Amino acid sequence: MSGLSQSEDDYIKAIFRIYEKTGTTVSTNSIANHVRTTAASVTDMIKRLAEKGLINYEKYKGVSLNSKGNIIATQLVRRNRLWKVFMVEKLNFKWDEIQEAADALEHIYSEKLINEMDQFLDFPKYDPHGDPIPDRNGKYILRSRFPLSDVQLNKPVSVIGILNNSPSFLQYLDSQNIAIGTQVILKQKFEFDKSFLLTINRSEKNISYEVAKNILVKYAHRLE
Repeated sequence: MSGLSQSEDDYIKAIFRIYEKTGTTVSTNSIANHVRTTAASVTDMIKRLAEKGLINYEKYKGVSLNSKGNIIATQLVRRNRLWKVFMVEKLNFKWDEIQEAADALEHIYSEKLINEMDQFLDFPKYDPHGDPIPDRNGKYILRSRFPLSDVQLNKPVSVIGILNNSPSFLQYLDSQNIAIGTQVILKQKFEFDKSFLLTINRSEKNISYEVAKNILVKYAHRLE
């Protein structure tokens, strides 16, 4: 067990998640946006985590997890994402219904429970949102992926991840028949409003730039 409070766990996971998306040192403002609090509150928590030897922090240069903090974060993320798989595959939840419950369940610490669930689910590598699931040793597979907004015209791509996991965004994707594994072809980019014309299952769809930049894809002909 980490020995941290739930709030401290949440901050550790937030740093991990932001770094996972950006690959850069994490700013206090980005943490504040992620956990929906003030920059002052983040600064207080950062000092507390630094005192506990979980992060590297240099004023004005941002935050990163050290090896001890990263171990805690990967196990939190592992529990969260395995619960998501369990809810979708075994309890008939939809992918827009799982975030809040998984965020609560991740704080139930039982190594045996999580390892048994992992085996029961046949050791999934990715959760329903396309995010990698760390194994019991904290290792996970990062796939090369990029936003749909960056793809070339007429090159088939497969959806492998979602940057925005909010229920409203996932419900919108459902309405457009876009899910993990969906094959998409970008047919046209409109300069006027930066929107996109897609072909999905032989049907044409128009989506905004805001939507496209939150859908992560890989070229369909490339192996992982």
